[in-house]
Parts: sequence; structure tokens; C-alpha cells
Amino acid sequence: MSYVALYRKFRPTVFEEVKGQEGIVTTLKNQIKSNRIGHAYLFCGTRGTGKTTIAKIFAKAANCENPQDGSPCGECEICRKIAAGTGMNVIEIDAASNNGVDNIREIVEEVNYSPAEGKYKVYIIDEVHMLSTGAFNALLKTLEEPPSYVIFILATTESHKIPITILSRCQRYDFKRIGMDTIGDRIRELVAAESVDIEDAAINHIAKVADGSMRDALSLLDQCIAFHYNEKLTYEKVLNVLGSVDTGVFADLLECVIDKNITGAIGILDEIVVQGRDLTQFVTDFTWYLRNLMLAKSSEVSPDTLEISAEALARMKKEAERVELNTIFRYIRIFSELAGNMRYASQKRIMIEVAIIKLCKPQMETGMDSLLERIRDIENQLAGGVVAVSPAAVSGGGEFPVQPQSKPKVQLPKALPEDIHIVMKNWSAIKDMMDQPFKSYLQDVYLSIDGETLLLVAESFLAESYLNNPEYFDKLKQEMDDCVGKEISVRVVSQKKDDPGELFPNIEKKFGEKIEIDDGPIW
Repeated sequence: MSYVALYRKFRPTVFEEVKGQEGIVTTLKNQIKSNRIGHAYLFCGTRGTGKTTIAKIFAKAANCENPQDGSPCGECEICRKIAAGTGMNVIEIDAASNNGVDNIREIVEEVNYSPAEGKYKVYIIDEVHMLSTGAFNALLKTLEEPPSYVIFILATTESHKIPITILSRCQRYDFKRIGMDTIGDRIRELVAAESVDIEDAAINHIAKVADGSMRDALSLLDQCIAFHYNEKLTYEKVLNVLGSVDTGVFADLLECVIDKNITGAIGILDEIVVQGRDLTQFVTDFTWYLRNLMLAKSSEVSPDTLEISAEALARMKKEAERVELNTIFRYIRIFSELAGNMRYASQKRIMIEVAIIKLCKPQMETGMDSLLERIRDIENQLAGGVVAVSPAAVSGGGEFPVQPQSKPKVQLPKALPEDIHIVMKNWSAIKDMMDQPFKSYLQDVYLSIDGETLLLVAESFLAESYLNNPEYFDKLKQEMDDCVGKEISVRVVSQKKDDPGELFPNIEKKFGEKIEIDDGPIW
């Protein structure tokens, strides 16, 4: 026999095996025991929470010859037939592919025939919200007054798409998301039955990623077992299979954001990409991490409340002391907007990089939360003895506005020093020797000169950040020194692409192909 997926192999067959929906199970069992069975039910809830499973159990219990405390016995002929899928009394319909008026008219005609065996004819219509308007209208009358031997069970993940005329004719049951503890306990039962060795941390992570869906949890577990067959499933292995990121990485990324360290934050993202992690899942998980940070900042919470370890909570509380609550709100807003746009993005990495830069540079935004953070940064600078005056702020508000002073232009020499000419001639080769992503950001850097000093002019935030990082700057300067054969004077300056004028002229454009050096023309 071919392999059966775990979520099918361990699908509950009686009400007592259903996990996480105790209220609904109790109500349906009491209806069976008291023989107060309704004619139409609507099961609503997210995927994998047990809607179809409970519908099948209820259909068996309603027709069972010897029900046990409201649950089907599983031993009578009708129970065995329904379990095997050969029972004539239970008709399952997929509304996604049978959503027309003609399909519903066939059901309306069939309900006139009494069941060949058992007491009830049960119609389970899955994804009922996919029915067309005409199909819903065709079902209305029959759904309101069906024969006494007919039960309709409608299941949907999007109840808001169902007409109110249908909703008013059904008993509605809302299936809640299954808790992490419940999913974790169920996984432990199954791995014990399957003789799978797995760490508790790995189980907890699978339960977290499943997001309240028992079916998703078992499918993810199946995937991890298959990838590491006959091996112990550790937390790290589960992270690799699911493309998830450890919370320690989120803590490191947050520290870079708080310190306004764009280079470090982009470097962490680069490592995540190299490791092959799923970027959409990374955005979702980091947003969830920020939510936990918000709760840790605003109230006293326990590790169980945030579903993290005590060590992770202690580190999170230290980070929460370094950042204002409004700033966390801004972080969450930016990444929530990013999560909504990631689904249709073709360049997901670039979108995440832009979001990270926004986190580090509130001046890029004009919202109230960004303005408040910029004011706090200025207050911190003033408290530290650093006075930052904006030309735009100085020029307004007085009777005699102060005009901003323009920076003097760097004057090119009449002749280009030989050392700088050698670097300029080999600039493309020097850039090719750098590693990614530094190599890519060097495309936004050009060469200029100030006396005997070579200027590296950065035209973007990222290029400037990488050049100001001692690790990357030292490596680039070493290549320049090796090219010349001696140490040269190098300085990093910034000039945005849209700045008026040429404060730092591009020596490649200015000198063109005919370049002179101090000892005379080269060619």
C-alpha cells in the first residue's frame, strides 16, 4: 500500500479524538444524544481546524446504529461504510469545482429520495462560499425546508462571502485556531506512535509555524521527517527545512536597527539570503518578534505568554529598554506594510532592504511617528553635546532669515598626480576584487581629488555606510595601496545623485581619455 500522509493517517474518527474544538464537539454530541439534530449547519473557520473532519464524524454519529455517548461506534456496518467512503448516505461535494446552478439542482432533485440505509442523508458541501449567486438562490428553499431525513453541512473558510439568506437558515459554528500547546501535544502523540526522535524545541517551532492549523502542523512534520529520514529532528534541522530564522538573528537585527547600523543590518539580511531562508516567512516572523517586543515593553509578560524561552525574554526586555514604544509601533507599521506587499513582489530582497533603511533612518518618512523619533534623536544629540542645525530650519521663522552656506567646490589640479591616475585606471579591477554585496554598492561610488588626497564619493546611503565601515574601507584601501605600490591618502565623502552642482567632480569624466600627470603627459 502507498504511503499515507500523517494528517490523513491520524485523522480523528470519533469526537473524543478531536483536539481544540471542545465547545463545538460537546454541542454536537448533545444533539446526537438528545435526538435534537438540526437540518442545516454552517462550519466556519480557518484551514486545518477540523471542519470537514467533524462533519464526517457527525454524519456517522447521526446514522450510527449504536452511538456511544454521542459518538459513532465505528463497528456497525454503516459506520464502516462511511469510514471507507462507500456509504450512500454521506455525499461530499466540492463547491470550488461544482459551483453552478445545475450542480445544485441535481442536489435538490436527489433529496426527494429517502436514504437506502440508515436514518439520514447528509450533504457535506465544502468551500461553500465558492457557489455562484444563482446556485445559492437555487439552494435556498431546499435548505430552509428539507425532508426530515436530510442534513446539510456547509463548510467555509470565508463566511463573509455567504449571503445572509443562507446564514439565517443554518446553525453556525465558528471553529477557532488551535493553540500551540494543543498542537504540540498532538505532535508528541504522533511521533511516539511513529517512533520519531524529535526535540521539544523543534515541536514547538512546528506548532508555531502552523499558525493554529493542525493539518498544517502535521504536513510540516511529515516534510521534516522525510528530509531527515532516520535522523533525530533537532531545532536547527527544522529551521533549515522550513526556511525559518532563529530568534537570535532577529535580536541581532534589532540591535543594528536601534544603533542605526545599516551596514550591519544589511549584512544580516545577506546571511539570511545566502542560507536560503524564505524571505516572506522572515518578514512575518520579524513582525511577530516586534509584536513580542511591544508586549514586553508595555506590560509584564511571562515566557509562556509570548511563547518564547526565559533567556529570549530577558534579552528582549533589555532591548525594550533602549527603544521607545512609539518607535516599536513605527517598526511594526513598516514591516506590516512590507508583509502585505511581499506577496506580489518580484524583488523581495530589495524591498526588505528599503524597509530596513526606513527603520534606521526615520528622516526618510514624513509620518507623525517618524517625526517624533527624529525629534528624540535630536534631543539625544543635544544631550550628548552635539548640535545639529538644519539649513531649512535656520532659514525660516526670523525677520532676517539666515541663508544656508554652500559648500565650496573641490578644485581640480591642472595635472593629475601619478598615484591617483594609476588607481583611476585600475578602478574597475579594484571594485571587482571586493565581495558582495559591497561590490554592488561600489557602483554608486566615483573618484574625485582634493589636492594630494583621493576622494571616494558615495552617492547613496548604502554605499556611504559600507565605506564608513572600517572592515570594508580597509580592504578597499589595501587593494589601492597594492595597485600603486605604496600607501596613498584616501578620504570618504558623500554627495547625493540629485544634489545641484558638482561639489566633488568626477575625475574620470573631467579628464576624459587625455590625462596628464606631474611629470608630463602619459599619452
